Amino acid sequence: MEETSSLARSRRMGEMPEGKLLLSMAVPMMLSMLVQALYNIVDSVYVARVSEDCLSALSLAFPAQNILIGLATGTGVGVSTMLSRSLGSRDNKLANRVAGNSLFLCVCCWVIMAVFGIFFADAFIRSQTDIESIRSYGDSYLRIVTVGSVFVYFEINFERLLQSTGQTKLAMWTQMIGAAANIILDPFFIYGWCGLPAMGTAGAAVATVIGQALGALAGAYFHHRHNTEVRIRLSDCRPDGRIILDIYRIGFPSILMVGIGSLTNYLMNRILMAFTSTAVAVYGAYFKLQSFFFMPVFGLNNGIVPIVGYNYGARKKERIYRTIRYGVLFAVCILAVGLLLFETIPGVLLLAFSPSEHMLAIGIPALRKIAIHFPIAAFCIVGGSVCQALGKSLYSFFTSVLRQVVALIPAAYLLSLTGNVGNVWWCFPIAEVVSACATAFFLRRALQNMDRELTLAEGQ
Repeated sequence: MEETSSLARSRRMGEMPEGKLLLSMAVPMMLSMLVQALYNIVDSVYVARVSEDCLSALSLAFPAQNILIGLATGTGVGVSTMLSRSLGSRDNKLANRVAGNSLFLCVCCWVIMAVFGIFFADAFIRSQTDIESIRSYGDSYLRIVTVGSVFVYFEINFERLLQSTGQTKLAMWTQMIGAAANIILDPFFIYGWCGLPAMGTAGAAVATVIGQALGALAGAYFHHRHNTEVRIRLSDCRPDGRIILDIYRIGFPSILMVGIGSLTNYLMNRILMAFTSTAVAVYGAYFKLQSFFFMPVFGLNNGIVPIVGYNYGARKKERIYRTIRYGVLFAVCILAVGLLLFETIPGVLLLAFSPSEHMLAIGIPALRKIAIHFPIAAFCIVGGSVCQALGKSLYSFFTSVLRQVVALIPAAYLLSLTGNVGNVWWCFPIAEVVSACATAFFLRRALQNMDRELTLAEGQ
């Protein structure tokens, strides 16, 4: 049975038309990402109805929460890429060891974030604001989500194990179960429905942790029951230094990119807070709204990475090139829709967050200025993922550094010196142009290296 499943997967990953294959693998993940985006927005919508300070608090907690997710997704990139390569080269024993070590790494990542939450959450929020109500809301939220983060690490890990073997529908259900539970539970804990205490932002954090726990349980069940190509034994969970090193050689640049992104959000919060806490609320609302369009593109990437990784291992470079072309086309189409909506109805989009007149006055022009960079970002996101799948994750890291450290924050700071918060938002299109130039350069180098390597392999 296992051999039949492996052969079927081989035919699918190595022979199915690339556009059809990409859609079949990516659409389930794109749908689950949409559900995740809906959860992100609903979470903030509920909290915004408590007060604008609560929404600002979530924005201030976001950089640290983003690092939490970045550890999970970055590790997942390494695990997914190694798993796809080992299965593409028919090394199931290595695939099992990679999967086992991924569980060990989940525990390690959780310990790091739990320590941060217990000892440093309050200091982190306090460093961004001296408004006591915002500080209190942010501290309680961040402390709960970090201490309870063990579940999100296992949830994302099992999603990656399922994706790497082509079980994208089950990966979709894993994420959808967790997100749906979170959406349903939010008002019970935030507002105190059915006799529960009204907990505000702390309630949003509790609902998040419970949803992640249910998602992790679903992922573990789906993997054990249906993922026949990867069987994890207790001995496979024993730490293997070489495997862990290889996982982070591929995935650590992604973690660093998220870390840089979190630093960028942290510094942007400080720049905007110098104007008004309402600008921070607008910034947080923007991130929730743009996730409706960027999350499906990340779901698309979850289809691109295993396809490129598998065909790289199978030495089928023409399939890699066609997959890249389809990936860029689909990503640009998705983000073009986002651009259209942000330009035409920004006020309608912001109404979800119960905005004040002041928030609308700042937010409407902000969304229109920021959204200009969406189609450019589509190419950058796909190009970065291709580099990771080809084992050139440092290229993506360098691009992220250029975008955020060299371009975005310096541009935001210089624009803030004009004394007009409306000028600060132009930093996003400026930074994306820099990113696109770097992505084009590094993607070309990665593909040239791949061509040389596969040509030499064919000649042996």
